[in-house]
Amino acid sequence: MGFIDINPPVPEDGALLDAYSETVAGAVDRVGPAVSRIEPLGDSGHGSGFAISPDGLIITNHHVVGDAKAVRIRSADGAVGQASVLGRDADTDIALVRADMDVQAWARLGDSKTLRRGHVAIAIGNPLGFDWSVTAGVVSALGRSMRASTGRLIEDVVQTDAALNPGNSGGPLVSAAGEVVGVNTAVIQGAQGIAFAVASNTANFVVSEILRFGHVRRAFVGIVVDTIALPRRIALKAGMTQETTVRIRRIDPGSPAERAGLKEGDFILAIDGQPVAGGDDLIRLLDGTRIGTETPIALYDLDSRITHRVLVPAARPTTR
Repeated sequence: MGFIDINPPVPEDGALLDAYSETVAGAVDRVGPAVSRIEPLGDSGHGSGFAISPDGLIITNHHVVGDAKAVRIRSADGAVGQASVLGRDADTDIALVRADMDVQAWARLGDSKTLRRGHVAIAIGNPLGFDWSVTAGVVSALGRSMRASTGRLIEDVVQTDAALNPGNSGGPLVSAAGEVVGVNTAVIQGAQGIAFAVASNTANFVVSEILRFGHVRRAFVGIVVDTIALPRRIALKAGMTQETTVRIRRIDPGSPAERAGLKEGDFILAIDGQPVAGGDDLIRLLDGTRIGTETPIALYDLDSRITHRVLVPAARPTTR
């Protein structure tokens, strides 16, 4: 009878580092060729973008394209061309352009809900003019909120310590599996190792809206939320299966949320029967079709009760 070693040898540090290096290099090999340098016509600035389809659809940041109707692109294989701006969404800092040429490589948008703190995060872009640079780190936090240039809060933002600099904006944040899990968008000046990316699920929603309508339709409810872990006992009590949800951090006075009786600290478990596992679900479920429509929501309130309210979203106020 053989014996089972219950204490298998731990890989040496060198082997672990080699495996990490191969993982990062493999992800860069898959996504790097899809990354472009983006230059608004008539502007000296530049940023990054990445193709998501063979017909030249490229995601970048709203603040990279600005008000331009067209941009100049340079792909990783050296090809240079122009791209028309199909649409932009300042509230999420996402823009979509279409190149006037077929692209040779494109990246896949992954599911940002699968991210966990500590997952490998790889940024590819053109920081400070150093084209197609790669930095790597980890996902340091999830479910952050960040204020866009319009003054609106971007929900469900991914925080990373992968080094980002001006010029990285619009480039991909890549997982170890070689999928894009975020769109790099901002750094905090003076901070060490804190940068942010718009979650890929949010970017996917914005792209879909732009392709269908030319802009993003939104309903307004007047809340700021955090994505948090959903305790198992609450999930069982509510009959929900998701592992995360959102908690209301702030409610705007006079907003639809206040009129519906929502309170700071409430968990929003579901909207119209659809589970809410993160801020990107709020964006998706509260689109323009909800404006003026009675929308049932399920809450877990501060009194430890599962309650149901009816919310009537309003049209999104004009941005500042």
